[in-house]
Amino acid sequence: MKVLALTLLCLLIAVNEAKVLEKCELARTLKQKGMDGYHGISLANWVCMAYQESRYNTAAVGPPNSDGSRDYGIFQINSRWWCDNGRRPTANGCKSRCSDFTDDDITDDIKCAKRIVQDVQGMNAWAAWRNNCKGKDLSQWTQGCKL
Repeated sequence: MKVLALTLLCLLIAVNEAKVLEKCELARTLKQKGMDGYHGISLANWVCMAYQESRYNTAAVGPPNSDGSRDYGIFQINSRWWCDNGRRPTANGCKSRCSDFTDDDITDDIKCAKRIVQDVQGMNAWAAWRNNCKGKDLSQWTQGCKL
């Protein structure tokens, strides 16, 4: 019984630290943090990708992938390659704990995303971007935002 109560308390604390951003709020934050045009990638691509990956939920944690890794945060950063979830060996390319990507401060998420797109795959590292954003008219993703 104590374990169940402690688990519920931890879940409530985690929910309080999470945030689901609005489209324009995310667009403004990303622009302020230098993401518009970063590595040749438009702001609309970043906003579209974040929506498709997490629905702008900073606390999103994906289900286990086929290799046992998981994806974390607003950009769904993968534990096999980019962060350490403490469960298995990882490349940890962003030198971060995966849990760092699940709070409402997305500064570290942005830093890691910048690192990811410098890799040979670029934005193709995100399957949801490839399947839903790549090569499409993305004007809707920043439309109406006062940037």
